[in-house]
Amino acid sequence: MKRRAVLFDVGGPIDMEVDWEATMDRLIRAEVAAATGAPVPHDTYAAAWEAAIASHAPNAYQAVLWNLMGEDEARTPLAWGRIAAAARQQRGKPQIRPGIAPLLFALQAQGIRLALAANQPAAMLGALAEEGLLHLFAVHGLSGVMDLRKPDPRFFLQITEALGRPPEDCVMVGDRIDNDIAPARALGLGTILFRTGRHAAQRPRTWQEAPDAEVTDMRGLQAALASLLR
Repeated sequence: MKRRAVLFDVGGPIDMEVDWEATMDRLIRAEVAAATGAPVPHDTYAAAWEAAIASHAPNAYQAVLWNLMGEDEARTPLAWGRIAAAARQQRGKPQIRPGIAPLLFALQAQGIRLALAANQPAAMLGALAEEGLLHLFAVHGLSGVMDLRKPDPRFFLQITEALGRPPEDCVMVGDRIDNDIAPARALGLGTILFRTGRHAAQRPRTWQEAPDAEVTDMRGLQAALASLLR
């Protein structure tokens, strides 16, 4: 097998999202505090996140809000609408992971075709262009552009088709078992789990969701890619 294409999630491997996570935390906690009349204790908030990650919730932010709002079917969707609107206005520039740009340039120089594969708004394309990275990706697979979201297998298949490669000739790099590794592996892609951020402790539900490689830093990612692409 000669893998010659790599799909990259944005949040995690490319954008460390530290400020974004802080923004979402602040917005969620403010909505819950307004609804309940009391601040959200740290332990309660942490427990809601642990539950969301362990359940493999597709949208962990929504799952956390649902938990903290007491599964209120009337008020939770309204609260989420306000959070989403505020988040769109407050989202800043991506926090590019140190070392990821040289790796992307090196892969492209080796003839490896690159693609984005991320649940991100279309505005992320402009943000990556400002960082001088967008041109490195032959396919811009963002949910805001494709009208599909991970973990839908069609999301990955559209990207591999656009790359001109069958799934088994591609590698997926992502930070989530549920959204990245499990669906990509099921389609035959090689998989690298970058354990970082909120989902760093997420575990496979079965051996069929285990990645080909797990990494925690850029050195590990470079080595894993070298192994899977050789």
